[in-house]
Amino acid sequence: MYQKIKELAQLYYPDTVNSRRNLHKYAERGWLEVRTACIIATQLEELGYEVLAGEDIMDKDARMGLPSEHALHLNYRRAQKENANPKYLEKVKMGMTAVAGVLRCGEGPTIGLRFDIDALGLIEDTNDDHVPFVEGFNSCHLGAMHACGHDGHTAIGLTTARILMDIKDQLHGTIKLIFQPAEEGVRGARSIAESGFLDDIDYLFAAHIMPKLDRDYDLYFGMNETFATTKLDVTYHGVSTHAAESPQFGKNAILSAATCIVNLHAIPRNAQGDTRVNVGTIHAGTGRNVIPETAKMELEVRGATTELNRYMEMYARDIINGAALMHDTVVEVKEMGKAHAVECDEDLMNELRIMCENHLPDLSLPPVNMDPLGGSDDFSYLMTRVQAHGGKATYMKLLTPIVSSPHNTAFDFDEKVLELGPRVFASIVYNYTNGKSKL
Repeated sequence: MYQKIKELAQLYYPDTVNSRRNLHKYAERGWLEVRTACIIATQLEELGYEVLAGEDIMDKDARMGLPSEHALHLNYRRAQKENANPKYLEKVKMGMTAVAGVLRCGEGPTIGLRFDIDALGLIEDTNDDHVPFVEGFNSCHLGAMHACGHDGHTAIGLTTARILMDIKDQLHGTIKLIFQPAEEGVRGARSIAESGFLDDIDYLFAAHIMPKLDRDYDLYFGMNETFATTKLDVTYHGVSTHAAESPQFGKNAILSAATCIVNLHAIPRNAQGDTRVNVGTIHAGTGRNVIPETAKMELEVRGATTELNRYMEMYARDIINGAALMHDTVVEVKEMGKAHAVECDEDLMNELRIMCENHLPDLSLPPVNMDPLGGSDDFSYLMTRVQAHGGKATYMKLLTPIVSSPHNTAFDFDEKVLELGPRVFASIVYNYTNGKSKL
């Protein structure tokens, strides 16, 4: 069966590439993936999956970092013009863009596979050495670009769905294919986790396209050296007045922000592990002779463990509130994104290694199971939810040559990984739904 899966991944490879390129051309940022979600739902329905979308698998109130209602409306109208399937358009509009396909194959474990679907807020390169531009699939949505491989993840997920449907008579259990919005900024997973959709999952898997660099391996079975993180928008509200004639009547929002910034970067380090803090933007004031009424900051804290991130967040919130008290302003804090540390299950990774050694012997495997992520990913929210009820989870790396770095306007990847990904995911599902997790 593993050989058949390999052959199907090869057979469908041209379609996987075409799917990736279509998604790349019509890139959509987090919570705005309306056209993308409609394509996913439509293809899953055509394959014969039970399709769930929007509130079927999301807790609406658990979403973080939503765009403005104006932006949500504009993207809905654009998706209409781009012929998004009306059957699903109403379900996924206004930031409800999660989609899942469920395949029920009788008694057996429940397997979850997660694929993230959102793009970044970048303007894509139009240089003659940028393959998407040369080949005609550059993003046509100004200010949105797939610069982290999520277009590839989505295409891999759809081809995996196709392969699994082809071999469904050989599967036992339930498969849930989860297409998650708004991973960038770690905003989208919590709404799925808190909906309860994961609460019967026994094994949960995800993978990210990553640069091969000088390592001639095809995949890692997990990731380590990750950061839990919290993203906050902080707005200080003061009182404006003439800076020369009546400064005593003003309440200076910039002073609160400046006090906050200096003290945030003075949070003591922690002996338990690495921590990070960064104020990335500040927007404030209206003129040199006006006491500034508002000051908005975008910041993040991180920790090598969930506990260290909690330490950083609590310390940061105390500083934020203290800076408001010091200068008699009012502060508004919005949580825009959050992720736990990624903690992959060692026994699950060992089982995947045995599966690959026995049934995918042509893959080049590293001597260790894990490789550093070096950042944050809200797949950790889904992992934590599954692990809390005794399930197992891991976050893999699919390695391929990459042009430029992720989150760069010139980013691109070798599309051969679009053959590897469906093969690995479909093999995992076959392995675990046939009682072979303990090979």
